[in-house]
Amino acid sequence: MSDEFDLFQQEVAGIKPLKQDAVVSAGDSLNEAAKKARQKAAAEHLATSQDYLSLENVTLLHPDDVVSFKKSGLQQGVFKKLRLGKYEIQAKLDLHKFRLEKARSEIISFIKQCQKLNIRSALIIPGKGHNSDPPALLKSYVSQWLPQIDAVLAIHSAQTMHGGTGAIYVLLKKSELQKLDNRERHARRLA
Repeated sequence: MSDEFDLFQQEVAGIKPLKQDAVVSAGDSLNEAAKKARQKAAAEHLATSQDYLSLENVTLLHPDDVVSFKKSGLQQGVFKKLRLGKYEIQAKLDLHKFRLEKARSEIISFIKQCQKLNIRSALIIPGKGHNSDPPALLKSYVSQWLPQIDAVLAIHSAQTMHGGTGAIYVLLKKSELQKLDNRERHARRLA
């Protein structure tokens, strides 16, 4: 075995090891920083823009249709509680008599305000739209827009006592402030 090792030593005697340091040019790091800045700006624009809530190509609903949506990962029990109207309604937005563009901007503002105020459960009232032409036009758009908003975890037509199929329960994500508060409380409990 030592003969093999000696033979190996002789074979590699004049070889110098290659340096393994990765070379990064200043241009690469600037490009990466610029790329991250562009991605952040695009995400912020999407969050503040209402352009992604389209005014075209809506699937028309019947005035009495039940609206229901749940993001994947949301617990079934939480969704059931929303569906049954068991969460306290912390904020309401009534969209009766609003035109589509105004309703869209009101929804965006309302959701942002709810997030700022740490509101998790809200009620949006588009109405049934029996008298609109076509019927349930606003309801159709609102039920299409809400699932597109990142802060919305789930929606469901309200119980009769809250407006029935003319109103929609909305369950919102925790705001960043709420998440931070929860982490701090959890850390204090563990300490």
